[in-house]
Amino acid sequence: MVLKFRFNLLIITILSIFLSFTSSASEKGKELDVNEMIMHHIKDAHEWHLWGPEHGGTSIYLPVILIDGTSKVFSSKHFYHGKEVIFTTAAGEGHYMEGVGPAKGYALYHEKIYTLKNGILEINKEGHAENAKPIDLSITKNVAFMFIACSLLLVILFSAAKFYKKNGAVAPKGIAKFVEPLVVFVRDDIAKENIDSHKYKKFTPYLLTIFFFILICNLLGSIPLIGSNLTGNISVTLFLASCTLLVTLFSSNKNYWKHIYATPGVPMALLPIMIPIEFIGIFTKPFALMVRLFANMTAGHIIILALVSIIFINKSAAWGMLSVPMALFISVLELLVAFLQAYLFTMLSALFIGAAVEEAHH
Repeated sequence: MVLKFRFNLLIITILSIFLSFTSSASEKGKELDVNEMIMHHIKDAHEWHLWGPEHGGTSIYLPVILIDGTSKVFSSKHFYHGKEVIFTTAAGEGHYMEGVGPAKGYALYHEKIYTLKNGILEINKEGHAENAKPIDLSITKNVAFMFIACSLLLVILFSAAKFYKKNGAVAPKGIAKFVEPLVVFVRDDIAKENIDSHKYKKFTPYLLTIFFFILICNLLGSIPLIGSNLTGNISVTLFLASCTLLVTLFSSNKNYWKHIYATPGVPMALLPIMIPIEFIGIFTKPFALMVRLFANMTAGHIIILALVSIIFINKSAAWGMLSVPMALFISVLELLVAFLQAYLFTMLSALFIGAAVEEAHH
């Protein structure tokens, strides 16, 4: 059942990439850049692109919210259907979209919005824009996807809570059959195992929140067309890791800081060396959380797209005999990775919190 489901999703992925490839080829009349195609699929954007060419294809246009002296709200369609400006620098050829209508006076360049200076976007030799940027509070694809994931998460968890409120402590049915084992797993095998038995209940709600949020985002992100690489966005993983850091620091006791500034059993002569190392360790732990989740989720999307692209690079359907089974294998493996990364992030967060609230042993 899982293989059949993932195979159908993979076929949809291939078809969507094929539509993107063929429409782009007919529009530009040149060989397609697979690297550009892959980066376009995994990066954030001001539109929710479904299929077709990068600009002008079938998309859901999201609201752009700018603060540039005054607040301005308009559809991103005014960018993606604006004027495409081609330029050449020492860094190579590039293009930006000059807005029309409400977006007039602004340009979209590498998915960043810049204020045009006398109608011109100044590009330096390295290919970077030098114009000022307005404060961008737009609802981008990742932000919209986050709203969807959070809404779905609330529906699932409130439905399970409503079941128990109505029926009491009975055998779970419906969505509660899916939620209860995961809640018990996080409580007993993650929180209780890594945090003091008298304190773990205080941190279980936080651990459940990050576990279910990461899991839902990972699973939804693997769906072609509507999926978004949310947990593959460094800003999202940075925020999650920062939350774990703050919970750890604000929950820490004097025993935690004693192990950093006066590590037991370490000679006094080594403390000037150990203290900086231990202090840096406070920040390297959440940094590792951030990078691990970001890198693993991004890598999965890139590998699947790269394998499917082999068909189009060689311009032969026969290569599908090799690339499709391999992409299907990675796609199924991504289901395991979705659960595994949610588990690892939650488990390591519990481990760090447990070390911060652990009492001194006598």
